[in-house]
Amino acid sequence: MAAPATLDEFRGLFSESPDRRQWPHVATGIMYQRAMRELAALLGCAPTEEAVYAHRCSTEADAYAATLLRATRTEWLLIDDGFPPPGAGASWKRMGELAAARAAPVMRIERVAEEGIVRGMGLAELRAHVRAQVTAARGRGHVGLKTIAAYRSGLGIGAADAGAAADALRSGATRLEAKALLDLLLVDALEANAADPLPVQVHCGFGDPDLFLPGADPSLLAPIVGRFATTPFVLLHCYPFVRQASWLARVYANVFLDVSLTIPHVWRAAEMIRQALELAPVSKLLYASDAARTPELYYLAATWSRAALAEVLGEALPSGEAETAARRVLRENALGLYGLG
Repeated sequence: MAAPATLDEFRGLFSESPDRRQWPHVATGIMYQRAMRELAALLGCAPTEEAVYAHRCSTEADAYAATLLRATRTEWLLIDDGFPPPGAGASWKRMGELAAARAAPVMRIERVAEEGIVRGMGLAELRAHVRAQVTAARGRGHVGLKTIAAYRSGLGIGAADAGAAADALRSGATRLEAKALLDLLLVDALEANAADPLPVQVHCGFGDPDLFLPGADPSLLAPIVGRFATTPFVLLHCYPFVRQASWLARVYANVFLDVSLTIPHVWRAAEMIRQALELAPVSKLLYASDAARTPELYYLAATWSRAALAEVLGEALPSGEAETAARRVLRENALGLYGLG
């Protein structure tokens, strides 16, 4: 985790935009200004972005990351094995060491498929490869699966069209984004997982500009959720579709959600918790950070999520019940859903 070369690059770590022209604007964001004060208090420096950035640049990278990660008091880290690409960042095991936490990988379905595509597999071989990898996932230590279909072709998963999928594969593209091929392989993965299902995480809602936001509405998943009724689906992030995700978690027994990425990026964290719990039972909401690329976001997500839960649950329930509910969201729901010891 090398320090950003410039202050603008540091600002960019707090944005979903890869456009450098956007990064100076990040410094005027309410979330960012609050973040600098929060980080400065932990790091013991002046409450300015210049001071926080200077502290990061002058501190050994692993020591800096460990300070922030361990301040979250995290017990378990579940790490998407598809981002950053293998070899481009710290492994899930190393992340656990830095955080002084237990850690486990989550298998990204698109990563598995793209590995087969790069190897030149034909459609039949590629489908068998995806199914085999998913079937073996639990035995290899994965605690869940994940799809980023929302980024590639949207969450309206269509009927299988093997002919169109074969045509897409013959195009030679190594990035899995053709809808017919992605939909076919995703359903293959879900079918392979169904016999002894791991939870399936689904990116929903906002992200970087690679995503077409209307196609990331989690309500589009209803047919898939109904078809694979014994598979737990965990809707990730969800903004601005938090209420849609809350509804799905209320009416489908196999749907859960988190508001990772939403918190810390959306500064009104308590409002997001309120929307999530408007319809969803407390037992369906899980804490997560979705932090990546920079350790500051782990700390901010943990700090602001706890504060938001305290505010919302403290208003809604007597103190004892509020504390029980918070423990479920922050710990117990995830331990149960992912089978963590």
